[in-house]
Amino acid sequence: MKAIILAGGTGTRLWPLSRSACPKQFTNLIGEESLICDTYRRLLRWLPQEKIYFSLSPGFEEHLHAHLPEVPQERIFIEPEKRDTGPAMGYVAALLELLDPDEPIVFVPSDHYIKDEEIFLRCLQTGDRLILETEKLLDIGIEPQFPSTVLGYTHVGKIWEEKDGMRVYTFLGHTEKPPYEVAKRYLAEGNYLWHANYYMWTPRKFMEAFDAYAPQMGEVFRQIQDCVREKTQEGCERAARLYGQLPKISFDYAVTEEMNPQEVLVIDGDFGWSDIGAWDTLYHCLSEDGYQNVVKGDCLIIDTTGSLVYGMPGKKVTVLGAQDLIVVDTADALLVCRKDQAQRIKDIVQQLTDAGHQHLL
Repeated sequence: MKAIILAGGTGTRLWPLSRSACPKQFTNLIGEESLICDTYRRLLRWLPQEKIYFSLSPGFEEHLHAHLPEVPQERIFIEPEKRDTGPAMGYVAALLELLDPDEPIVFVPSDHYIKDEEIFLRCLQTGDRLILETEKLLDIGIEPQFPSTVLGYTHVGKIWEEKDGMRVYTFLGHTEKPPYEVAKRYLAEGNYLWHANYYMWTPRKFMEAFDAYAPQMGEVFRQIQDCVREKTQEGCERAARLYGQLPKISFDYAVTEEMNPQEVLVIDGDFGWSDIGAWDTLYHCLSEDGYQNVVKGDCLIIDTTGSLVYGMPGKKVTVLGAQDLIVVDTADALLVCRKDQAQRIKDIVQQLTDAGHQHLL
């Protein structure tokens, strides 16, 4: 199996720490190393270096080399321009189909927290085996902890296989980012899992899925393949122009929600997971009981509960008598908001964008 680390996002909801010039995957949000280094190190426990690739947006290559200088250029895919996971994954699948169409691949987000790495890697190994045995798309689902409206939900059916502690379900459908009341109902029904975005298949099967379920995108990817086969500068430039015609859409919306359920299996990923997409999800990831504070930096916290406080070196941040706050201090911007409003930080970013404050983005 090959692994492709997806590292093209900008992490808008983690502003002001995550910026377009240095997005969250290149920051030390959790530990002493960046999220992308943590993801790479985790995969190296199972895969050799030559099996691990990266998919980047334009402008991120310098960051990758700064954090992981040992990664050679031939294992880096750079999108011609920033789109979304649908174009990014299709672009990688199209290029890898030309090299090795039938070796399983897994797309791995660069910004996830994984508590039990052993179970996580066993999930990938199970997916690798089942792709070869069944030719189905494999995904990983996580038991939901609360009714999130920013995650996708996978509807699972009967148990397909239970082996070596791994439980695999049949797939009944996918819903991306449902409204709160729908997410609450999914939680109560008990047969929905959070979609963790670890898609596993072969390049050939990914391309066939685009052809079948997103044919306009599939046609563009086929044309890009023709351009790449030319091995000329003109061909590369034409491929970049073609890529710019693709819609900004996630793979979930473009393909997963349209797929025949018979083509998909879902692995139950009981390894302690969090998508570090916003400050409130980061808090839930790092807080053990929902009351303790999560603190990083030179901070003084008094009579405060349930809050996340991030400071910067050489500057004291103090919080007194607060509850359920997010406080994030950087050199040029300070964020203070209620924890339950953390998903609205993208509104701040939009207003800063509209006001022309590009230096803060």
